Amino acid sequence: MSDSNEKRVLVVGMGVSGLATAARLHRAGWTPVVVERSPSRRSGGYFVLLFGAGRAAARRLGILDAMHDRTTTTPTLDLDRRGRIRPGVSMSDLPGQPWMMLRGDAERAAYSVLPDEVEIRFSTVPTSIEQDGDDVWVTLRDTSADTSVTERFDLVVGADGVRSTVRALVFGPHDRYLKRLNYMIAAFQFPGTPTDLVPTQGATLFEPGRSMWVFPFADHDPTVLLTYRTDDVDAEFTQPPADSVRAAFGPAPLSGVLAEAVAALESADTMLFDSVEQVRMDSWHRGRVVLVGDAAWCVSLYAGMGVSTGFAGADLLGTMLERHRDIETALSEWEAALRPYLTHYQDKGIDQRRIFVMDNRFQIMMRRALPLLSRTRLGKRIADWVMDTADIIEFKNADIVGKVLRGLPPTGPHERITVA
Repeated sequence: MSDSNEKRVLVVGMGVSGLATAARLHRAGWTPVVVERSPSRRSGGYFVLLFGAGRAAARRLGILDAMHDRTTTTPTLDLDRRGRIRPGVSMSDLPGQPWMMLRGDAERAAYSVLPDEVEIRFSTVPTSIEQDGDDVWVTLRDTSADTSVTERFDLVVGADGVRSTVRALVFGPHDRYLKRLNYMIAAFQFPGTPTDLVPTQGATLFEPGRSMWVFPFADHDPTVLLTYRTDDVDAEFTQPPADSVRAAFGPAPLSGVLAEAVAALESADTMLFDSVEQVRMDSWHRGRVVLVGDAAWCVSLYAGMGVSTGFAGADLLGTMLERHRDIETALSEWEAALRPYLTHYQDKGIDQRRIFVMDNRFQIMMRRALPLLSRTRLGKRIADWVMDTADIIEFKNADIVGKVLRGLPPTGPHERITVA
C-alpha cells in the first residue's frame, strides 16, 4: 500500500452488492469510491425473495430495519387459458417464510447506510485496470463529459453484474464464464391489478416450457415474470421484447391475465428482458481485484438467492479484510468460506428452475396437486420433495456469515460474534 494510512477501494456497480460492499468496507476502515455507469440511482425493480441467509447478513450490515416484508396473505390462484381457476402456491409458502420484496427495496436499504462522505460518481465506467504490486491503477471514463482519469487504488471490487466490465478487463471475455440455461425472462411492474384478480392477489399460469407469474405485494402494485425456453438465445434479442414474448407464448391466442400482462410489457417504462445465465469461475479474485455478487457467482433468477448472497458476500468480505492485514490472505479466506454455499446454490438453481417453469404436463399436474397433497402427512412429504423443502431450510435459510465466524478463532478478546 501507499505510505498513507488511507486504504482506497474502488467499487464498480451501484446495485445491491456494490452498495452493501461499499458500506461494509467503509465500516472496516476503507475509503470507498463508488462508480456507476447509469446517470443516476435506479428505482423500482422486479420481484425478489429475501431468505433467512439474506436477512441474517442484512441484520449484521445494519440494513434489515430499512426493509420490510411485502408479503400478502391473499391466496394465490393457478390459471389456464381456458379460464379455469385452481388454488395456487405462493413463493411466500416456501420454508422460512422468505420476505417478498422489490429489488429496489434492497438497493435503497443498502444505500441508506452508506455514509455521506463516500464518493459516488455516476456515468462512469472503468476502461483499464492494471496491477503493480500493491497498486491497482484504474482508468475511469466519465461518459457524460467524455473525459478519462487514471487513479490508484489498494483494492478494486467488481459488483457490476452478470456482464461485468471488471471481470472482462481482468479475467477475460464473458464467454469463458457465462453458462446459458436456454431460458428467457421478462420482468416488470404491472400498473394496478389484473382484471381477473383482486388487489394483493397473485397468480400463475404454467404451460410446458413457459410460464407467467404475477407476484403480489401487500402495499405495492404487483410485478410480473414471463419466462420461457428457447433454443436460440441470440435470436430473442433481434426484436422488441414484447414480440419475442408473444411468439414464445403462441401460437394459441393470449387471453385473460396473460394477455393483460403482455400488453403491460409493451408499455412498461422499465423492464428486465434477458437470458437466464449462471456465472461459473474457478476464482473470484486476482491480485487486488475481487468480484462480488452476480459478477462472480450469478446463481440465476430461478435460485432466488441474488440479494441474499449479495448481502452475505459483502458482509463476509468486510469481516475477512478486518481479520487479515494481508489482502491476498483475506480474499482467499473469504472465497474459501463462501464458495461451498454458492456452488450449492448454483447446482440447485438448475434443478429449482422447475419451480418457476416446467418441462411437461406431468410436472404441471404435480405442481397443481400441491395444495391438495399438503392436507395429508404423506402428501405433505411429497410436496416437500417437489419444492425441495429440506434444501431450502438447510442452505437458503442458513446464517452463512455466522457459521463461518463460529468456525474461526477469535482475533482478539473483544471480538464478538453476532448470531442473527
